[in-house]
Amino acid sequence: GARDEAAAKHPAAREKEAREREVRSSNGHLFTSLTVSSTTLCSSCNRSITAKEALSCPACNVTIHNRCRDSLASCAKMKQKQQKLALARNSSALQNVAMRSKTPMMKERPSSAIYPSDSLRQSLLGSRRVRSGLSLAKSVSTNNIAGVTEDSAGLKRILSQSTESLNFRSRTLSMESLTDDAEWSPLLDELQKEGSCVQVDSWSLAVEPNFLQTLHKDLIKQQDVIYELIQTEFHHVRTLRIMEGVYRRGMLEEVMLEAGVVHTIFPCLDQLLELHSHFLSELLNRRKAGLVEGSSTNFTVRKLGDLLVRQFSGQTADDWKKVYSEFCSRHPKAVKLYKEVLARDRRLQQFIRRVTRGPLLRRHGVQECILLVTQRITKYPVLIQRILDNTKGCEEEAQALSRALGLLKELISSVDKEVLELDRSRRLQEIHARLDPRAQAEVRGGGVFRGGELLRRRLLHEGTLLCKVQGTRMKDVQVLLMSDILVFLQEKDQKFTFVVSLDKSPVVSLTNLIVRDIANQERGMYLISDSTPPEMYELHASSKEDRKTWMSRIQQAATSCPCRDDFPLIETEDKALLRRLRADIQQKDREVLELLQERVTLFSDLVEASGRGKAEEEGDMEVRISSSCRNLFRADTPQAPQAEPLLLAAIGEGEEVLMLLRRWDEV
Repeated sequence: GARDEAAAKHPAAREKEAREREVRSSNGHLFTSLTVSSTTLCSSCNRSITAKEALSCPACNVTIHNRCRDSLASCAKMKQKQQKLALARNSSALQNVAMRSKTPMMKERPSSAIYPSDSLRQSLLGSRRVRSGLSLAKSVSTNNIAGVTEDSAGLKRILSQSTESLNFRSRTLSMESLTDDAEWSPLLDELQKEGSCVQVDSWSLAVEPNFLQTLHKDLIKQQDVIYELIQTEFHHVRTLRIMEGVYRRGMLEEVMLEAGVVHTIFPCLDQLLELHSHFLSELLNRRKAGLVEGSSTNFTVRKLGDLLVRQFSGQTADDWKKVYSEFCSRHPKAVKLYKEVLARDRRLQQFIRRVTRGPLLRRHGVQECILLVTQRITKYPVLIQRILDNTKGCEEEAQALSRALGLLKELISSVDKEVLELDRSRRLQEIHARLDPRAQAEVRGGGVFRGGELLRRRLLHEGTLLCKVQGTRMKDVQVLLMSDILVFLQEKDQKFTFVVSLDKSPVVSLTNLIVRDIANQERGMYLISDSTPPEMYELHASSKEDRKTWMSRIQQAATSCPCRDDFPLIETEDKALLRRLRADIQQKDREVLELLQERVTLFSDLVEASGRGKAEEEGDMEVRISSSCRNLFRADTPQAPQAEPLLLAAIGEGEEVLMLLRRWDEV
């Protein structure tokens, strides 16, 4: 009796086990429950996992939350096995379809009533059995689908018809796969077409063997590296196109995120795409110019240094510096914001999960794309150095490559400095935002130092130090090294205030400040201010190296500290107004200068064009053009005699305004 009862329960137990196994399987992973420590992080969302909700895939060794299993990418280890199973099952399904189509007395509807072709049926049946094989088969392109039916609603009608051979879930997944590929197919086709000339792994494999045998080994090595430069630049442009055409557009149009949020996640994307697309276009033009006559594959790029010098000098280099400084400085904030929005926005989760199923974004997630952009500019020096090392027998080209390499290194150094400066500026803004609005400090010599004074200055260094306060007590303080002062802050209730427990001012001027280490204390130092009487601050760092860093930076800042006559410790309202007026005047002067330069250029082009027309009529081109250029700023209008007194009057008024400003400053 007990044996019969166990046999009766056995089917139910097996059904329960099958359901649990289905729940544990997702995107090709075979998850099992796992007991983990409290410090284990989820491979999907990077948050800690508790023992109750931990899942682990033994195939690829990932550990995730139970709730994150659907957002994880497909299992790489199981993918190859699943594809083989899909091919075998699809072949079997095709054979079954062919056998049923030959049977005259068939109870089911013919396959042509459900699917327009065997190839489409094969792709849909394959999607039922292998979930990871959701991408559209090559034989089922959008062109093939469009050619099957003539009416515009044909595909929709075919996919909407019911069939007993496919369950609802499989049909839904197959339709999503078709929709995804159809949506991104124009971008796929365009990228495929543009990169057709750099699809081969190396230049040596791209050209014909007979052509390769005619070249020297140094030239072969050089061309391999040049080909790698072109190929990696194309891949980078493709990454930018994916960021712009898939992610940014999808977040704005489909997910309906705010434009400000999307811009924060993808800053300067249009400018980056423009810069790199232009660079890639020039590289491809050099490849095209180096093609052997009568061949579409055999080419050599003999001259590249001049192109690289133009790319990394002048206005173009300034554009690179500006764009990469902005993007790299915003990189941490962009990734952080993306993770926050992804964690709380279900629509974004569904969008990311959907688009990353296709072949276009297999290894191009949002975070990976952002990281690739920040790293791209650092790849150029290695490639150019390798090109230079293999450039033999052409001194002019070697010099151009060497100059381009130097310009590029200067550009990267400038970007690093600019990123550091922007990071410090944003950090100062954060500190000022957290400063208590009522916070103020008395400074030596009279005056009240308020939080707004911080924004007049540059932040050079910051950190936590131990400061000796009343008696022998030590207190943790946040120290800000500014361009002309040291500021001591303390944190309370998530707000910063000036340190009040000091018997001295929490704002120390760097003018003539003396820095000394404390004998027999490898982490201590003294700061002695230039005041009457002098004041001494005792500070202790976390380590000997930290103390050395602080002392060095304080001494450097004290050496370059601005004069108090030019940069007062506390700015009155009148002086603040004067400073803003001077800054506005200087800005307007720069704008006027730029406009005048543009006007001179346009006027010069106009004179040259008009002189060329007259010269063609009179047959004396060179004389006419040179004469016109010499008379560029000469005027023959009736108002010309009035120009000199007007300019002199304007100069006099400007000098009077300058004198008034100086007197106001002295007062």
